[in-house]
Amino acid sequence: MIKALFTSATGMNAQATVIDNTSNNLANVNTNGFKKGQADFQDLIYINERSPGAEAAQGLQAPVGLQIGSGARVAGITKVFTQGNLVNTQNPLDVSIEGQGFLQVTLPNGETRYTRDGALRLNSVGNLVTTDGFLISPQVTIPQEAVSVQIATDGTVSVINAGATNTTSAAGQLTLVRFPNSAGLSAEGRNLFAETASSGTPITATPGLNGTGMIRQGYQERSNVDVVTELVGLILAQRAYEFNTRAVRTADNMLQATSELVR
Repeated sequence: MIKALFTSATGMNAQATVIDNTSNNLANVNTNGFKKGQADFQDLIYINERSPGAEAAQGLQAPVGLQIGSGARVAGITKVFTQGNLVNTQNPLDVSIEGQGFLQVTLPNGETRYTRDGALRLNSVGNLVTTDGFLISPQVTIPQEAVSVQIATDGTVSVINAGATNTTSAAGQLTLVRFPNSAGLSAEGRNLFAETASSGTPITATPGLNGTGMIRQGYQERSNVDVVTELVGLILAQRAYEFNTRAVRTADNMLQATSELVR
């Protein structure tokens, strides 16, 4: 059997994965804090019919080898944590992170997750939560009598209460965390990431310190997906897939020609 059939199949599978990843990037082009995925390729094992430097004749070495590759595969999809565009929403509870930090989120089961989505809201008792209702950690509570909320670049949350409009009182402190290897985080959906052994231990700091970045009130960070780049990549993946199918057809034609020899 011609090896090209199986080699081309690995290329088709790899390009199909690229298209799946690109489709996910494009689907999340308007998702707050979304970070695009980038496919990384590897070539597969080689069949060594002759190694480079092998003895070609007595006292002579072959300058090149004879190695037949077995195709390609997607080795991984790397999350790219470049900064997305900041959009002014004029909502005092919206915050964006200008830097490498993440907000901490506490799930109902007590586990901790991390997010770049700063669309914060208030629950029934005045706690800052995500749009899914998960508590921000450390917990920040806005008094019911508050008429204004101010969030400083260092994460300090202050309020102005009704009846004391000339007095600002502290309501809490937002903190950020960063990771030695953000690309090692596990994407969990709902704009949440989970810590893994590859990401390293989270480093907690006041916004503006330890490289976590600063907080901007009234802004939202959009995804870092560049639509034009993704569409170009989609076209390239489609063409690469077509080239691999052509290689399959060529190998099939060779097999057909061989089978006709014995007729």
